[in-house]
Amino acid sequence: MMINKKIAIAAGLFGAMALGIAASMPQERQEPKLVNLKVFPKNIPFRVLDHTMDVWSASLGVHCNFCHVRNEQTNKMDFASDAKPEKNMAREMYKMAAKINKKFFKAQKDSLGMVMESSVNCYTCHNGTAHPEAKIPERRRGPGGPPPGGPGPGGPPPGQK
Repeated sequence: MMINKKIAIAAGLFGAMALGIAASMPQERQEPKLVNLKVFPKNIPFRVLDHTMDVWSASLGVHCNFCHVRNEQTNKMDFASDAKPEKNMAREMYKMAAKINKKFFKAQKDSLGMVMESSVNCYTCHNGTAHPEAKIPERRRGPGGPPPGGPGPGGPPPGQK
Protein backbone atom coordinates (compact mmCIF):
# COMPACT_ATOMS: atom_id res chain seq x y z
CA MET A 1 0.00 0.00 0.00
CA MET A 2 2.76 2.40 0.89
CA ILE A 3 4.41 1.97 -2.51
CA ASN A 4 1.20 2.88 -4.33
CA LYS A 5 0.92 6.15 -2.35
CA LYS A 6 4.56 7.05 -3.18
CA ILE A 7 3.99 6.32 -6.86
CA ALA A 8 0.77 8.34 -6.89
CA ILE A 9 2.46 11.30 -5.15
CA ALA A 10 5.46 11.14 -7.50
CA ALA A 11 3.18 10.90 -10.54
CA GLY A 12 1.14 13.84 -9.27
CA LEU A 13 4.24 15.97 -8.68
CA PHE A 14 5.62 15.01 -12.09
CA GLY A 15 2.31 15.92 -13.77
CA ALA A 16 2.16 19.27 -11.97
CA MET A 17 5.74 19.99 -13.00
CA ALA A 18 4.97 19.08 -16.63
CA LEU A 19 1.94 21.39 -16.63
CA GLY A 20 4.03 24.21 -15.16
CA ILE A 21 6.68 23.81 -17.82
CA ALA A 22 4.10 23.67 -20.61
CA ALA A 23 2.37 26.79 -19.29
CA SER A 24 5.63 28.73 -19.11
CA MET A 25 6.69 27.85 -22.66
CA PRO A 26 5.94 30.48 -25.28
CA GLN A 27 2.76 29.67 -27.10
CA GLU A 28 2.88 29.48 -30.86
CA ARG A 29 1.34 32.72 -32.02
CA GLN A 30 -1.04 32.81 -34.91
CA GLU A 31 0.29 35.02 -37.68
CA PRO A 32 -1.86 38.04 -38.42
CA LYS A 33 -3.90 37.94 -41.60
CA LEU A 34 -2.22 40.18 -44.17
CA VAL A 35 -4.62 42.38 -46.11
CA ASN A 36 -4.31 45.23 -48.62
CA LEU A 37 -1.08 43.92 -50.13
CA LYS A 38 -0.55 45.78 -53.40
CA VAL A 39 3.14 45.31 -54.21
CA PHE A 40 4.00 42.26 -52.12
CA PRO A 41 2.96 38.73 -53.07
CA LYS A 42 -0.36 37.68 -51.54
CA ASN A 43 1.25 34.55 -50.04
CA ILE A 44 4.17 36.35 -48.36
CA PRO A 45 4.77 34.99 -44.85
CA PHE A 46 4.26 37.51 -42.06
CA ARG A 47 7.87 37.12 -40.84
CA VAL A 48 9.21 38.00 -44.31
CA LEU A 49 6.97 41.07 -44.60
CA ASP A 50 7.82 42.14 -41.04
CA HIS A 51 11.55 41.82 -41.75
CA THR A 52 11.17 43.81 -44.98
CA MET A 53 9.35 46.57 -43.11
CA ASP A 54 12.17 46.63 -40.53
CA VAL A 55 14.72 47.06 -43.33
CA TRP A 56 12.67 49.85 -44.93
CA SER A 57 12.19 51.74 -41.67
CA ALA A 58 15.92 51.50 -40.90
CA SER A 59 16.78 52.64 -44.43
CA LEU A 60 14.65 55.77 -43.98
CA GLY A 61 15.40 56.27 -40.28
CA VAL A 62 11.68 56.17 -39.40
CA HIS A 63 9.23 54.11 -37.34
CA CYS A 64 6.01 52.34 -38.35
CA ASN A 65 3.91 55.48 -37.81
CA PHE A 66 5.71 57.22 -40.67
CA CYS A 67 3.61 55.23 -43.19
CA HIS A 68 0.94 53.66 -40.99
CA VAL A 69 -1.82 55.14 -38.82
CA ARG A 70 -2.96 54.12 -35.37
CA ASN A 71 -6.53 52.93 -34.90
CA GLU A 72 -7.84 55.24 -32.17
CA GLN A 73 -10.43 52.70 -30.97
CA THR A 74 -8.06 49.76 -30.51
CA ASN A 75 -4.93 51.88 -29.94
CA LYS A 76 -3.05 49.53 -32.30
CA MET A 77 -1.40 50.20 -35.63
CA ASP A 78 -3.74 49.82 -38.60
CA PHE A 79 -1.28 48.40 -41.12
CA ALA A 80 -3.97 47.82 -43.77
CA SER A 81 -5.04 51.47 -43.88
CA ASP A 82 -3.99 53.65 -46.82
CA ALA A 83 -4.72 56.87 -44.90
CA LYS A 84 -1.15 58.21 -45.11
CA PRO A 85 0.28 59.24 -48.51
CA GLU A 86 3.71 58.03 -47.39
CA LYS A 87 2.49 54.45 -47.63
CA ASN A 88 1.59 54.81 -51.29
CA MET A 89 4.88 56.61 -51.95
CA ALA A 90 6.72 53.65 -50.41
CA ARG A 91 4.87 51.33 -52.80
CA GLU A 92 5.85 53.47 -55.78
CA MET A 93 9.47 53.63 -54.66
CA TYR A 94 9.50 49.84 -54.20
CA LYS A 95 8.22 49.37 -57.77
CA MET A 96 10.79 51.87 -59.06
CA ALA A 97 13.68 50.04 -57.36
CA ALA A 98 12.39 46.69 -58.67
CA LYS A 99 12.29 48.06 -62.24
CA ILE A 100 15.81 49.46 -61.94
CA ASN A 101 17.13 46.19 -60.55
CA LYS A 102 15.42 44.13 -63.23
CA LYS A 103 16.49 46.35 -66.13
CA PHE A 104 20.04 47.19 -65.13
CA PHE A 105 21.09 44.47 -62.70
CA LYS A 106 19.10 41.47 -63.98
CA ALA A 107 17.58 40.87 -60.55
CA GLN A 108 15.86 37.51 -60.20
CA LYS A 109 12.80 36.78 -58.04
CA ASP A 110 12.28 33.90 -55.63
CA SER A 111 9.28 31.56 -55.48
CA LEU A 112 7.24 34.21 -53.63
CA GLY A 113 8.00 36.87 -56.22
CA MET A 114 10.43 38.79 -53.98
CA VAL A 115 13.67 40.09 -55.46
CA MET A 116 16.48 37.80 -54.30
CA GLU A 117 19.36 40.18 -54.91
CA SER A 118 19.30 43.84 -55.60
CA SER A 119 21.82 46.49 -56.34
CA VAL A 120 19.47 49.39 -55.62
CA ASN A 121 17.35 49.54 -52.49
CA CYS A 122 15.85 52.16 -50.18
CA TYR A 123 19.15 52.82 -48.43
CA THR A 124 20.91 53.55 -51.74
CA CYS A 125 19.31 57.00 -51.86
CA HIS A 126 17.86 57.54 -48.40
CA ASN A 127 20.92 56.67 -46.30
CA GLY A 128 18.83 56.66 -43.15
CA THR A 129 16.91 59.88 -43.86
CA ALA A 130 13.21 60.06 -44.64
CA HIS A 131 13.52 62.84 -47.21
CA PRO A 132 16.90 62.79 -48.96
CA GLU A 133 17.88 66.07 -50.58
CA ALA A 134 19.05 66.30 -54.15
CA LYS A 135 22.49 67.83 -53.94
CA ILE A 136 24.53 69.42 -56.67
CA PRO A 137 28.20 68.47 -56.41
CA GLU A 138 30.58 71.23 -55.47
CA ARG A 139 32.80 72.53 -58.26
CA ARG A 140 36.22 70.96 -57.99
CA ARG A 141 39.39 72.96 -58.45
CA GLY A 142 42.76 71.45 -59.07
CA PRO A 143 43.57 68.45 -61.25
CA GLY A 144 40.91 68.27 -63.89
CA GLY A 145 39.44 71.67 -63.02
CA PRO A 146 39.88 74.99 -64.80
CA PRO A 147 43.23 76.74 -64.42
CA PRO A 148 43.47 79.22 -61.54
CA GLY A 149 42.20 82.61 -62.64
CA GLY A 150 40.92 81.23 -65.94
CA PRO A 151 37.33 81.03 -67.03
CA GLY A 152 35.29 78.14 -65.72
CA PRO A 153 33.12 75.89 -67.85
CA GLY A 154 30.78 77.95 -69.99
CA GLY A 155 33.05 80.99 -70.20
CA PRO A 156 34.06 83.77 -67.86
CA PRO A 157 31.99 84.72 -64.82
CA PRO A 158 29.21 87.30 -65.43
CA GLY A 159 30.53 90.85 -65.64
CA GLN A 160 33.96 89.81 -67.01
CA LYS A 161 35.03 89.76 -70.63
